[in-house]
Amino acid sequence: MMKKVAIVNSKSFGKITDAYDELKKYFHVEFVNVPRDINGKALSEKLADFDFLVISATPYYSSDFFEYNQRISVIVRHGIGIDNVDVEAATIHGVLIVKVPGRYEREAVAEHTIGLIIAALRKIKDAHASLISGIWEDRIRYIGRELSSKTIGVIGFGNIGRRVAEILTKGFKARVIVYDPYVAAEEIKKEGAEPREFDELLAEADIITLHCPLITETKFLINKDSIQKMKENVIIINTARGQLIETKSLIDALIEKKIAYAALDVFEEEPIPPEHPLLKLDNVLLTPHIAAYTEESLIGMDKYVVKSLKDILNGIIPDGTVNVEVVGKSSRLAKILQK
Repeated sequence: MMKKVAIVNSKSFGKITDAYDELKKYFHVEFVNVPRDINGKALSEKLADFDFLVISATPYYSSDFFEYNQRISVIVRHGIGIDNVDVEAATIHGVLIVKVPGRYEREAVAEHTIGLIIAALRKIKDAHASLISGIWEDRIRYIGRELSSKTIGVIGFGNIGRRVAEILTKGFKARVIVYDPYVAAEEIKKEGAEPREFDELLAEADIITLHCPLITETKFLINKDSIQKMKENVIIINTARGQLIETKSLIDALIEKKIAYAALDVFEEEPIPPEHPLLKLDNVLLTPHIAAYTEESLIGMDKYVVKSLKDILNGIIPDGTVNVEVVGKSSRLAKILQK
């Protein structure tokens, strides 16, 4: 009998590839949409008939979910972030968690970040709005700043942060400073950037771009206190996770012009409500969590998800597995991996 796969809350899986049709050769596949805030037992009941899940950024798969659902043996994240999965609980309950390796989103997110930085510096959004409204003479209002003359603070020097720094240093000859407590200073220097402590980066950077995962230590990393330590007229870029920034503090700083501009692809609350205060500010540029949305990135992610599920059927552990220690200990996986 074919294993059953639920593709949960994904708006992009299979949209520009034949990934869905390919999966159907090996599995019984269904798209399942659930409320973004559903949790625990209720979510478990919605997905009770499935063996494998392909998940998006929502909902949250909590310890209660794994406690109540005794059937699911594999969850594959269609993306690189797994902050909506309690991996420890999954491991305890014998569920294999796989994520798309960062290499598939690296270029897309890095390029989107650079695009937001340039758009913020050159006031492209406002200049465009002025022009299409028939105003040409106001172009003196849109005097910008050059990226090559700025100090850019990169917070998080992993897969994407490292690529952003590389583009900035090698492509724009900009000065890049980096905060990442998990990366050695020599490694940062080797990439042409300068290591800094967190408060030092806040004090020096003209532009701050976030590329760290959402974990306990990074939640609301940018808050009222950290904003007060920043330079005047700083620009904030976030293409990582919305909850890295405390939204109210950001809004207050944008209104007060402590922060000159914010360019955001992710938000503390998604989707962002139509009456959200951020939407009423002039000094913001917002995109709807699309940094990874390029043809190349989505094709790569789709192919990886399909390959991972096929590999698991053949007893092969995907390289994107985040809790490989569950292999050999899980009765849920045992029958599948015995091939």
